[in-house]
Amino acid sequence: MFRLENVKYKQILHIDHAAIPERKTTCIIGKSGSGKTTFIKLLNGLISPDAGEVYYKGKALSQLDLIKHRRRVIMLQQTPSIYDGTIKDNLQIGRSFSNLDEATDTEMKKALDCVNLHKELKSTANELSGGEKQRLALARILLLKPEVVIMDEPTSALDEETAHEMMQKILQIGKDKGQTMIMVTHSKEVVEAFAESVIEIDAGRVR
Repeated sequence: MFRLENVKYKQILHIDHAAIPERKTTCIIGKSGSGKTTFIKLLNGLISPDAGEVYYKGKALSQLDLIKHRRRVIMLQQTPSIYDGTIKDNLQIGRSFSNLDEATDTEMKKALDCVNLHKELKSTANELSGGEKQRLALARILLLKPEVVIMDEPTSALDEETAHEMMQKILQIGKDKGQTMIMVTHSKEVVEAFAESVIEIDAGRVR
């Protein structure tokens, strides 16, 4: 699905070749500072390489409409955008940006349950902790219809048991929808349990 050829980005990444398969769960691993977050930002066009090319379904990202591409390839960052208002407002705004009909309360509550965020829809979003805000943003993604979901350390604020339970639910939803799931993680347990493909980045290079 994704292919990187001779990609360079500043002094952070130098990737001769890397590939991510379609409709699989790929884990991106490596030490802190190795370039993992930079790598996934290249995939949805948040940044562009200084040299080389990133391909999506055989087409160079440099030739695509990146706004449309980011609707197909959605990324959950470690510090996601949370908007003023309620949890419900934050869940619905993603649907609005993607030109989708509003989600029902039942759909929203199911999404919150999947990410283990046990809060009322009318609760104020900005009162959530950092980890809860990340899970709210993940629930927002679950209500959308992307081809690819990219997650940057989605379980970093969770204990191993909760992380396993949450990822099991999320990745099953992705499989049911035929989505490609990509995540940066430091959790060996998550990698061993769920990874169908692994890319290890070491000092900016794919091992």
